[in-house]
Amino acid sequence: MSTVSFAQKQKYSTTNRGAIKSFEDGTAFFDNRQYDAAIRSFETAIMKDPNFIEAYILMAEVYASDRLYAEAIESYKKGIAINPEFYPNNLYQLGSLQFNTGKYEDAISSLESFTKYAKQVGPEKQLQVEQLVRNSKYALEAIKAPVEFTPINLGDGINSRFSEYYPTFTVDQQEIIFTRDIADANALGGHQEDFYLSKLRDSIWQQSINAAGPLNSSLNEGAPSISADGRILFFTACDRPDGKGSCDIYITQRMNDGSWTKPLNIGAPINTGAWETQPSFSSDGKTLYFIRGTINREGGRQQDIWVTSFQKDMTWSEPQQLSTKINTKGNEESVFIHPDNQSLYFSSNGHTGLGGLDIFLSRKQLDGSWGDPINLGYPINTYNDENSLVVSADGKRAYFASDRKGGFGGLDLYSFSLYKKAQPLLVSYVKARVIDAATKEPLSSQFEIIDVESGAIIISNSTDKKRGEFMACLPSGKNYMLNVNKEGYLFYSDYFECKTSNERQNAFELLVPLKKPVAGEKVVLKNVFFDVNKADLKNESTYELQKLVSFLKANTTVKIEIGGHTDNTGDKKANLLLSQNRANSVKTFLTSKGISASQLVSKGYGDTVPVASNDNDTGRSQNRRTEFVIL
Repeated sequence: MSTVSFAQKQKYSTTNRGAIKSFEDGTAFFDNRQYDAAIRSFETAIMKDPNFIEAYILMAEVYASDRLYAEAIESYKKGIAINPEFYPNNLYQLGSLQFNTGKYEDAISSLESFTKYAKQVGPEKQLQVEQLVRNSKYALEAIKAPVEFTPINLGDGINSRFSEYYPTFTVDQQEIIFTRDIADANALGGHQEDFYLSKLRDSIWQQSINAAGPLNSSLNEGAPSISADGRILFFTACDRPDGKGSCDIYITQRMNDGSWTKPLNIGAPINTGAWETQPSFSSDGKTLYFIRGTINREGGRQQDIWVTSFQKDMTWSEPQQLSTKINTKGNEESVFIHPDNQSLYFSSNGHTGLGGLDIFLSRKQLDGSWGDPINLGYPINTYNDENSLVVSADGKRAYFASDRKGGFGGLDLYSFSLYKKAQPLLVSYVKARVIDAATKEPLSSQFEIIDVESGAIIISNSTDKKRGEFMACLPSGKNYMLNVNKEGYLFYSDYFECKTSNERQNAFELLVPLKKPVAGEKVVLKNVFFDVNKADLKNESTYELQKLVSFLKANTTVKIEIGGHTDNTGDKKANLLLSQNRANSVKTFLTSKGISASQLVSKGYGDTVPVASNDNDTGRSQNRRTEFVIL
C-alpha cells in the first residue's frame, strides 16, 4: 500500500538525488523479491538522507515480507518518528505488526495514534482498528491468567526428522493415523505427504508404518478423519485427475485384512469447483464437517466451516455453512467435532484472540444451534498460528502439531492435559464381538444403538465381517439400548446407563453370543421397562418389543413364553402377581401388533428363578427382568 502511494505521489520527502536514485533501485529490487539487494539500496538512501521517510517505510515492508519482524518494526518506528502525519497508515501497519508479534501494549499505542493522525478513517478500517485494539486488550488479560499447558512429545514412534501433523484417532485411542511430509526425489518439489499409522501398547506409541497403497499414492494425502470404529477414513487430496476443484475430500474403507479400498472422490454436493479440505466425521456415523474455501470480493481466500449429513437414501445432504457465531469475515479452519457430538473445536483469525489463528471451542445448545465460541486461552493460543487440535474421547488430552524446540525435526505431534473448562462432555463407548453361541465363531450382523428416551437411532451399522466386531461412542447425558440382529438367530439386547453416570469413562466391553431359535433358548429383554411396583409398559419399551414383533412375524411357527421375574424384596405373593401382570402387559402389546395369541404364553415367576444374588443392588437389578423362552 505504501509503495503504491509513493509511486502515485511522484514527490518524495527528500530532494537528495542520490537518495532518490537508491530508493528507486530498492523499489525495483523489492518488486522482483530481491530482498537483500533492496535492503542495501534503502540503507544507502537513508545514509544519504537520514530523514528520508519513504526509505524507512519500504525497508520495513521488505523486512516484513522476509519475516524479519523485529527489524520491520524498528524501521517503521524510525520513519514514523520523523513525521507521523506524513502517511498515517504507517501507524496502522506498525500496530498490526506489533499485534502479530505479541507486542500488545505497543500495538494499542500505535493504533490509537493512527486514529489521531488519520484525517479520515473509513468504516471498514475503523472496524479493523477496533478489533485489533480489542484483541490486544484481551491478549493482555489472557496472559495474566494462563491456563494449564504442558506439551509432551509423542515420541520417536510417531515423530521423525520430517514433519508430522493432522492426527486422527479411533475412539478407543488405540490407533492413530497422521500425515508425514517425506522426502521424495520423484515428487514435485522433492517431497510429498503420506499417511502413517501407529498403535498404542502399554501406553507407548509403537513405531509408525506407512499406510501404503492404495491409501497412499505418488500424490499428496492429508488431513485424515477416521470413524469411531476405525473402518472409514475421510481425507483431503489436491490436484487429482478426478478432482472437482483444487482440493477435494475423498473416502476409503478398511477391509477385513486391514488394507484400504481405493479412495473415491466423495463427489457432489460436498466437493465443488472451489476447494474442500480438513474433514471431521462425527461419531454418530452420519455427520461430516469440513472447510470450504472460496475467493472473496477482494480476491483473497475465504474459508468457512460447512456441515453435511448422510441421509437414508444413501446420499449426502446439501452442505450448509455454520452460523455467523462460528464463521466470520476472517478464516476458519481445522474443524474437529468431538465424539460427544456436542463440542466443536476449530481455528479462526476472525474471533477475538491473541493473533494469527487461535483455537476456539463452541458447544451445541439444546435447540441444536452452536454457542458463542470460547478462546482456549494463553499459552495454548499465542500471537502465532495455532492449528490442528484434536481431543481424546475421554476429553482429558488434546493433540496438536508444533515445531517447538526439543523436537525430532520439523513439526512434531504433541499432547497435553486439557484443562477442565475446555473439556468436552464425558464419552464412553461400547466395544463388542458378536459370535455364534454354539460354535463360538465370529458373526457378521447388524446392530443399532438407540436413545432410550427419544427412541432415536443413534447408530445403525454392521459388524466387521471377519472378526464380528464393532465399536461405537456413547456420549454421557443419555441412556442407550443396543440391539444386535442376524437372520436365522434370536436378537440380542443390552442397556447402557450414561445419563446419571457423570463420571463414566470406561468402555462397555461385550461378548455377544447370538443363539439359534430352538426350543429352550432364552432372551432377556433388557430394554423393557416398568415403573416401580407397576405393570404398565413405559414408552421406552416400544422399540425392543417391536423387534420381538418382527421376529415372531418372520417365524410364525415359533411359540414363546413371556416370563416376568422380580427380586426377593417385599411380599412374595405381591411379587408373583406383579410379575404375572408384567408378563401379561407384554403379551397384550404383542397381540395388539398382530401377533397371534396362539404363539404366546405369559407367566409370572416372582422371585423363584433368580439369575444372580439378591444380596446386593447389582444382583437384584439382574433378577428384575422380563424374558422370553422358545417353547
